[in-house]
Amino acid sequence: MKKKILFFLLLFCVLILVPAQEEDAWNLSLKKLSSIVDLIEENYYQEPNEDELIFSSVRGIIQTLDPHSYFLEPSHFSRLREEHEGKYYGLGILIQKQDDRLVVISPIEGGPAFRLGIQAGDVISHIMGESTKPISSYEAMQKLRGPKATDVTITIVREGLEEPFDLTIVREEISLHSVPYAFILQDDVGYIFIRNFSSTTTKEFEEKMESLVKQGMRELILDLRGNGGGTFFQSIEISDEFLPKGAPVVSIKGRNKYYNRGFSAVSNNQYENLPLIILIDRGSASAPEILSGAIKDNDRGLIVGEDSWGKGVVQTVFPLASNLGLALTTAKYFTPSGRSIQRDYSSLEDYMLKREVSEEIREIRYTSKGRKVLGQGGISPDYTVKFSIQPLTSRLFFQGAFFRYGRKFAEQKTSLSKGFELPSEKQALLKPHTIVDEQVIRDFMVSLEKNKIEFEKEEFEKAKEEIRRELTREIFSSLWGMEEGVKVYRRTDPVVIKAIEVLPEAKKLLTD
Repeated sequence: MKKKILFFLLLFCVLILVPAQEEDAWNLSLKKLSSIVDLIEENYYQEPNEDELIFSSVRGIIQTLDPHSYFLEPSHFSRLREEHEGKYYGLGILIQKQDDRLVVISPIEGGPAFRLGIQAGDVISHIMGESTKPISSYEAMQKLRGPKATDVTITIVREGLEEPFDLTIVREEISLHSVPYAFILQDDVGYIFIRNFSSTTTKEFEEKMESLVKQGMRELILDLRGNGGGTFFQSIEISDEFLPKGAPVVSIKGRNKYYNRGFSAVSNNQYENLPLIILIDRGSASAPEILSGAIKDNDRGLIVGEDSWGKGVVQTVFPLASNLGLALTTAKYFTPSGRSIQRDYSSLEDYMLKREVSEEIREIRYTSKGRKVLGQGGISPDYTVKFSIQPLTSRLFFQGAFFRYGRKFAEQKTSLSKGFELPSEKQALLKPHTIVDEQVIRDFMVSLEKNKIEFEKEEFEKAKEEIRRELTREIFSSLWGMEEGVKVYRRTDPVVIKAIEVLPEAKKLLTD
């Protein structure tokens, strides 16, 4: 049976790849490949793993292509399906690795973990009896997720309880929100964050937009930073929300004529006249680049942040079995000005390290109003705001210092917050510095020393304002929910501040 699977997998790959390669490179027929497998099975000193033989064969073929084509093995296939469908089966918790501890950042309200009383700050020490110390957050997530209605037993270590305790939880359907945050930043300026593009993105986006308009939104900042992509057609649909009917969105070209086509906006009377700023960074890839490229090339809004990744190719997923697939690059896409934003990947190291592309080798195109835009290196912003973070801030973040202190402060368990009279949520949002003042900064330093987290006073001083922002986010999140933490954090975000500053220019684009 497995040899039959091997035959069809290799046949599928060869049928796709042979026409694009020199025929001499394919001296080995499928019969010879099968003979190699027979030879290994009969003569290897121990019984080989047939699945790994099959998967390695396919992986080897795919590795001769580009960095974006890949073989979807069972675990990867299910993960991709979850991302695109916008749901998974699990416990409903956000987790993060802090040193060697797997910490619950937040239970999702209404989910199975929430109903059983799992709390932010709980440490999951074991999953099904196996320690979580040596595994990553991603590996833990894979263990916690699984088929619907199946059980998973976790061991919880909770501060204040002498002994760990076990909880057996039944996995349920959990929604993966593609658009997790949307709120009024200030006055009539709305903010929406799109985490990824899945089958639910357009629906979620439209619901958030309707809510913000009811709250008085007249201008929008759309945050696509860290958005690694997702479904191609959802990026076109979101572009359509802002572009007039008939405006070009993207075109694709491939060796197979089926993939040669253009896409334009098909609807009017949406948000075509709403002043728009899009935020991108080096983590924005593929689908968010289609959206930001369409907006920029049509002179519909402004882009603020850093150069995006530069992934200008389209993958098509070919199912090979119920839990196997092949994500194959089938076309390149081009923005409305006709530019390809794909970075050169002949040097894989440069590509994966996201090294910047020299402007001298980038093609020049022009927007609908004659502004110069560049290809071959991602989407370049109209206003560049570089992201930087002090080493100490980064170290404290990954050690969980901000999260731990914020939770304890909110629970009035730090030396300062005991008996501390907290302001109302509204008062705090208006004047966040009234909470995270110099006293809190000093109290945080004391907590670092108690937890034996070493730092130099000089490096702390350099990172002080970043530390203040992180503490503010965590304290607000612990007191009033994660969205309030994100809201207060974004109000001091240098990229968001720049976006607000140039909103009048985005508004002018609509009338020029």
